[in-house]
Amino acid sequence: QVQLVESGGGLVQAGGSLRLSCAASGSIFSINVMGWYRQAPGKQRELVAGITSGSSTNYADSVKGRFTISRDNAKKLVYLQMNSLKPEDTAVYYCAAGSSWRRLNDYWGQGTQVTVSS
Repeated sequence: QVQLVESGGGLVQAGGSLRLSCAASGSIFSINVMGWYRQAPGKQRELVAGITSGSSTNYADSVKGRFTISRDNAKKLVYLQMNSLKPEDTAVYYCAAGSSWRRLNDYWGQGTQVTVSS
């Protein structure tokens, strides 16, 4: 099993920045891909960004150029730097991990709320 714990959410004004962190523990040898999903009220959960152990990345079109995902393999951490935040970025953000892109949703964190005020 893999445990994921997020931190760093909060309330920010439009145009501001936040950095989310996710700490992984447990059977992390099986993890190759880590990422962030988000779910806004009344909407489906969507992939925001993902990164492999080799640092290949993938971003949703809506966040390209504003968000940056990175990871520290030694410290078993993954980060999501969010700049130029918009009210439509308001959602619960979930850390996810898996052995491949298709299995990215094998493990989930508990979620952290990000609220962007206009």
